[in-house]
Amino acid sequence: MNKSQSVTDYPNNNTIFMVWNFKDQTDIKPAFEKICSLVNNLNKSFTIRIPDGRSSCVMGIGHDAWIKLQLPTPLPKELVNFESINGGKHSAKATSGDLHFHLRGLNMAICFDMATAISNVLQPVAECLDEIHGFRYWDGRSIIGFVDGTENPIGEERKFFAVVGDEDSTYKGGSYLFVQKYFHNMKNWESLSTEDQEKVIGRYKMNDIEMDDNVKPNNSHSALTSITDENGNDLKIVRDNMPFGNPSKGEVGTYFIAYASTFSTTKKMLENMFIGNPPGNYDRILDFSTAQTGALFFVPTLEVLDEYSSETNA
Repeated sequence: MNKSQSVTDYPNNNTIFMVWNFKDQTDIKPAFEKICSLVNNLNKSFTIRIPDGRSSCVMGIGHDAWIKLQLPTPLPKELVNFESINGGKHSAKATSGDLHFHLRGLNMAICFDMATAISNVLQPVAECLDEIHGFRYWDGRSIIGFVDGTENPIGEERKFFAVVGDEDSTYKGGSYLFVQKYFHNMKNWESLSTEDQEKVIGRYKMNDIEMDDNVKPNNSHSALTSITDENGNDLKIVRDNMPFGNPSKGEVGTYFIAYASTFSTTKKMLENMFIGNPPGNYDRILDFSTAQTGALFFVPTLEVLDEYSSETNA
């Protein structure tokens, strides 16, 4: 059936993102089988318990974990360890990650309970490298004040751009998941006038309308992340970005998360941003937002999770 995990769901009001690495010299297979069962159970349970909670739990698996767990070969065609992308001024750094969890819920209690259940299974065999609690900020804006994800595909296009199709029939229904944690330098950002901020983004701040091409700078964020194929067709990704922050520590940021049918689309956007198009014409947003992490995962179908679950293998 190739039933996908909830990669095309729209962002919810609350989110927890978690990245885990397996510990060395531990038997990870039993815990992984339990997690496969748990992901399915959490999705079913919260849908029944809180029908209007729009809850979902999505698990992605990194390249090295795929090998360690002896999952099927050949691997998904573009599942590799992400390598840093280094421009003349800014770099998209590469960081490790065996498992990634994307937990969504209308109420943070949903996300918290899912994260707790996952942690109870993984803590004996893995270390949590990052846990980010995201929240909806006003009308879907990032902390820097602009609406995030305006160019996202909607409706049936979400599945077309987010889910693997016949081009990799073995993994049809899966999705490539790429994540980065950005910190924003709000002092420098807020020192800009609204007009200058708009030139960095390529959109007007209040009404979220994109600037005309003859007005929009070619190093604006929207200019460099709008890409096409050789035939001029738009190439898109499904972003589920969420703001996060610890105001008392002066830490605020955006967790960038992209689902795509092919990682090459996301990679091209990153190259445009960090290297520039042409090289040197990098994304101005990077002068105010610094990528702290960068990792690629593959989100298998629900059937694959069932196949490897402890309930199936019991």
